[in-house]
Amino acid sequence: MEQLAFFDIPSPCVGICQSDERGYCKGCMRSRDERFGWLNLSNAQKADVIRLCNARKRRRQLAILKQRQLQQREEVAALNQQLHFEDAGRDSETLDFSDFKLE
Repeated sequence: MEQLAFFDIPSPCVGICQSDERGYCKGCMRSRDERFGWLNLSNAQKADVIRLCNARKRRRQLAILKQRQLQQREEVAALNQQLHFEDAGRDSETLDFSDFKLE
């Protein structure tokens, strides 16, 4: 059973009104048409826009997280190269402790 909405759904605007490279608002993640037509939308349409905005925000956050992880991996690889470390783990066969003595 669907719940009836007795009150108008407020705008998701957070006051950061700048468009990203895809045309979505950086603050609320609405498209230009969604922003300009907000007052003419029904509550069901507004709820759908908010659902879409939440999905866009999650995708953007995931993309940012993946970009940070890639950047960190590249930084570690660069440091390893500078320190002459290898990315692959060393096993006991490649390490020679025959000259090692405890005193």
